[in-house]
Amino acid sequence: MSVELTMLTYSVGLLFVLIFIQALAAIRAQGLVPLANSRDGLPPPSGFHARMKRVVDNHREGLAMFAPLVLVAAVAGVSSGTTMLGAQLFFYSRVAHAVLYILGVPMVRPLAWAVGVAGTIMVFAALVGLA
Repeated sequence: MSVELTMLTYSVGLLFVLIFIQALAAIRAQGLVPLANSRDGLPPPSGFHARMKRVVDNHREGLAMFAPLVLVAAVAGVSSGTTMLGAQLFFYSRVAHAVLYILGVPMVRPLAWAVGVAGTIMVFAALVGLA
């Protein structure tokens, strides 16, 4: 498997982990029985539960851009130093972003997010012939 597809696979694995942590935070905050029911009338998430919801949503948004590009690159047979580095930057920055988000570290987290976006842009640029 290519580096790009490996990083995509790891990124989906990271999403699994984040969703699991979010579910545990929801159970802790709301209770298992209310969450197992219709969820009508539940209060909005707050505290750690809300933070986990935001980090999961943020990672999904990043994957929504990154995954199609990696899949297009794989189908088109495009793999270069730029696409490999871009994919690695995306994954490792998303791990850093998630950890920083979970720990509530301010100011540095957006830098990790920006590195992930840069990695996605690198893959895009390679696909359209700009890199």
